[in-house]
Amino acid sequence: MNIQLPHTITSGGEKITFEKMYVKDGAEILEGHIEVQPKAGPPMHTHHRQDEIFTVVSGKMAYQVAGETPKYAYPGETVTIKAGVPHKFWNDGEDLLVCKAYVTPPDNFVYFLSAVYASINANNSGRPGTYDAAFLLNRYRSEYKMNEIPSFVQKVIFPVVLFFGNLFGKQKRFKGAPVAFK
Repeated sequence: MNIQLPHTITSGGEKITFEKMYVKDGAEILEGHIEVQPKAGPPMHTHHRQDEIFTVVSGKMAYQVAGETPKYAYPGETVTIKAGVPHKFWNDGEDLLVCKAYVTPPDNFVYFLSAVYASINANNSGRPGTYDAAFLLNRYRSEYKMNEIPSFVQKVIFPVVLFFGNLFGKQKRFKGAPVAFK
């Protein structure tokens, strides 16, 4: 599945525009633009393969690595989160947080986040649908992890949801989903 850039997704106070991909010094880079409303931001998560780099354009960015206290970044400052590091970020100010963002390597980043945001928006609960979460987190487990989903849910509930969802053909909505990177 090939998503054309620029491509914008929105959900839960976040707007991400994936602007372009290019190669610099032998590394493939996805460049984007993020807008986050006050107090909004993604939950604790891990990119197993990608480094994420945020440069704050305006606003106040709070970010936290699992097990550490929150830190803050202001306009002109850059935050780098290395692959494999559980983290989250949010808008800790009263104004819109705007960042330039870079992800390397992009792998399935655009597809995965687009599918998650589409499910959140369709589910109207602030969360992706259970089957969608189970499918996406299972298929792309070598790339992404949602750290705030309890292990019991991921190891017991999600496999049951996948089994019955697949029996009833729910996987058809993900026809053409790209293969996960190992």
